Amino acid sequence: MKILVTGAAGFIGSKLMAELVKRGDDVVGIDNFNDYYDVRLKYGRLEEFGLNVLKMDLADKASLDALFEKERFDKVVNLAAQAGVRYSITNPYAYLQSNLVGFLNILEACRNFGVGHLVYASSSSVYGMNARVPYSEADKVDSPVSLYAATKKSNELMAHAYCKLYGISMTGLRFFTVYGPWGRPDMSPMLFASAISRGEAIKVFNGGDMIRDFTYIDDIVEGTVRCIDREPAPDNNGLRYRVYNIGCSHPVKLMDFISEIEQAMGCEAKKVFLPMQPGDVYQTNADTSLLEAEVGYKPHVRLHEGIAEFAKWYKSDKNPLK
Repeated sequence: MKILVTGAAGFIGSKLMAELVKRGDDVVGIDNFNDYYDVRLKYGRLEEFGLNVLKMDLADKASLDALFEKERFDKVVNLAAQAGVRYSITNPYAYLQSNLVGFLNILEACRNFGVGHLVYASSSSVYGMNARVPYSEADKVDSPVSLYAATKKSNELMAHAYCKLYGISMTGLRFFTVYGPWGRPDMSPMLFASAISRGEAIKVFNGGDMIRDFTYIDDIVEGTVRCIDREPAPDNNGLRYRVYNIGCSHPVKLMDFISEIEQAMGCEAKKVFLPMQPGDVYQTNADTSLLEAEVGYKPHVRLHEGIAEFAKWYKSDKNPLK
């Protein structure tokens, strides 16, 4: 099977591409290697997993079309996006170019070059101000609290339209907080570990009163592979369209998460308690029963062992940002 993975130098993309190559798929990876965070981490992932990735921006429609015409992909996994909720407050145009224009170019390329199935990254952030937990795919998601969330919800709507108009199978994955070795430096595990290792204070928002559904990278990749292999069955309207939550379904209090990081790093963190930040939400909690029922997804890595693996990597010579 010939598969394109976009965002292939990213946290999820690099590990996913490595797994697909390992099992024998013909995989092409692309990434624009932007400097939203230190690119040494991106190149380090590729070296660790032995991957070759093309430098390409989804907003470059001509180059993207040429790649699709040459390679004739069976499936596409679109993980490329401008990430970060808080960054979208100060850099909104980056999100429109990457998450909307770039995604439209992917949809058009899938339509024009015969791709049968697109798997794409959405986000738990689409649930916004939804007070009902755990979050279910059936919940309304029309009250985003960040531009990042709004672009991800837009991706879901755009994918639905292309599924209806052109018969392309669409699988959207609402990722919940992902952690593990080679994770992003703007996410809490790396921020906390970095501060602790340097004897600096960590920033604890909303006074520590927050809850997150932390999911280990291996579980995320395993679930994504299952979704690549299974095109959605037709729904009541005859559309092969699904959006799934992909998380752990065992939410953790932020202070308990910090405690796990402290234990793994072997040092208590200095803490600065701050108010809730714009764009943040109090709680994320995934109901993953639909994904479990339809593709057999079931996360198995417990927080304690996942954090231990992360800390082991963080303190090792493999970490280029240590």
